[in-house]
Amino acid sequence: MSDITAKPRRPFANPWLFAPLAVFLGLAALFLTRIGNDPSVLPSALIGEPTPAFTLPGLAGLTRDGVPVEGFSDADLKVQSGALINVFASWCVPCRTEHPVLMELAKDKSVMLLGLNHKDEAENARRFLGALGNPYRKVGVDGLGRTSLDFGVYGVPETFAIDANGRIVGKHVGALTMADAQALLRQARGSR
Repeated sequence: MSDITAKPRRPFANPWLFAPLAVFLGLAALFLTRIGNDPSVLPSALIGEPTPAFTLPGLAGLTRDGVPVEGFSDADLKVQSGALINVFASWCVPCRTEHPVLMELAKDKSVMLLGLNHKDEAENARRFLGALGNPYRKVGVDGLGRTSLDFGVYGVPETFAIDANGRIVGKHVGALTMADAQALLRQARGSR
């Protein structure tokens, strides 16, 4: 007979067997901590900073009350009542959802609502505003998306609150509700 004795087999002796489980549990914990967060509130390093310098041409052929709608620049943002810049595109489904809110805001003549048309075809943008109405005092065309990039736009729609000094004081990602719009207006006007 032999003196060889069998080593008792230890269950789970290889710690590498647990690596996939540990990674899965870590990712699950990270995901679960993010569930309660509001996706419309994304951090922006530009809050409190002056708006980027830019000049956007108007949307050719677009009129409001029979008058051609101009483009705009950062100089147009320094108004006493503050301003809202709404980044939109004709191909954006949530932009259609928020449009009635923007039309309601436009009824208040004290609201400086500007549209930044993001990576869109001019004809499609005109058709979009022609069908749904034009709530914007001015519409700037950002065909290549460079100005949007300077503003830190993640996607459309996004709306920025600009105070009387031309500083970005608020940002909303996604379709606006009237409550969201009113909150941005309060930020733009300096009363949080």
